[in-house]
Amino acid sequence: MKIVIAPDSFKESLTALEVAQAIEKGMKKVLPHADFIKVPMADGGEGTVQSLVDATGGRIISKTVTGPLGEPVEAFFGLSGDEKTAVIEMAAASGLHLVPSEKRNPLITTTRGTGELIAAALDFGIERIIIGIGGSATNDGGSGMAKALGIKLLDSEGNEIGDGGRALRDIAAIDMSNIDPRVASVSIEVACDVDNPLTGPKGASSIFGPQKGANPEMVRRLDENLIHYAQMILSDVGKDIEKIPGAGAAGGLGGGLMAFLSAELKSGVDIVLEATALEDKLKDADFVLTGEGKIDGQTIFGKTPIGVAKTAKKYNIPVIAIAGNVGYDSHVVHEHGIDAVFSIVPGIIPLTDAFENASVYVERLASNLASVIKLSK
Repeated sequence: MKIVIAPDSFKESLTALEVAQAIEKGMKKVLPHADFIKVPMADGGEGTVQSLVDATGGRIISKTVTGPLGEPVEAFFGLSGDEKTAVIEMAAASGLHLVPSEKRNPLITTTRGTGELIAAALDFGIERIIIGIGGSATNDGGSGMAKALGIKLLDSEGNEIGDGGRALRDIAAIDMSNIDPRVASVSIEVACDVDNPLTGPKGASSIFGPQKGANPEMVRRLDENLIHYAQMILSDVGKDIEKIPGAGAAGGLGGGLMAFLSAELKSGVDIVLEATALEDKLKDADFVLTGEGKIDGQTIFGKTPIGVAKTAKKYNIPVIAIAGNVGYDSHVVHEHGIDAVFSIVPGIIPLTDAFENASVYVERLASNLASVIKLSK
């Protein structure tokens, strides 16, 4: 029997690999001769670097970069086992969690550190970069990222503009002539699961600005500055990004990556499915197990278990999902390829217990699932 184990992480508790290992350990007690294939998964958000590193036998590279407030922070990126792909989470360098709540101000926060991670990844001679852009503290349209890679954003006097969303109004010219030449030799895919445009009532500033510390007046200024930014990109770079779905992701970093690095925005889980070659690994499987920390009605919107299930259903393979928390509306996942859903917790327990003993609970549930599978055979 071949069983493919392809879970996401259980946030704040277990990495995707640790979940997969606990499932395998539990199932082996009942099915000792089964062939278990572990494929740690993610959907482009937090944990994507770790999952793809674990899935490909790669490694984590640490790097000191410029944080959102201009101060040094310790960040990281992943390198795949064949060292052809780099995986970056922009939040590692430019994330909201790096800014204390009382200092959150998208007028000044920068994506420079994300650009520095890209430059560091290029040092390894990679062919492909995957960038997850969730959890940003920024609203600078990716201007900081662009400057870190040699692109000059100049004011009316020929000086480089400052950092943050407020500086975008000062752009009078964009000079691409000094961009890091290595950028042209790599393909860049951006894990993006929102369709917000760069500007307007559904744009970066209006929708995401408040959670980054912007009051209504700041939102208005930021949106006006992004409109000017988009106009300058159209004029000097020749790309019209203002209304493209996803351009507003991560405070406009999605648009900046498309404009300056010719990046392609894709579904996060689709990128991970491709990078892990999951489809090739499960074609002849008897069962597929997946899961994440919580499975509910939101799971059907681009989350890992649904991506795994849709892939498995191409080959009519049964799919079982596990979770720490199963929501009252989780039944909708059955319409999207998941055949059964189980919670790992043994009853009403403290959240701290669920987090601390998650591996034990996963292992116990996996043993029970294996017993059911054994009976069915």
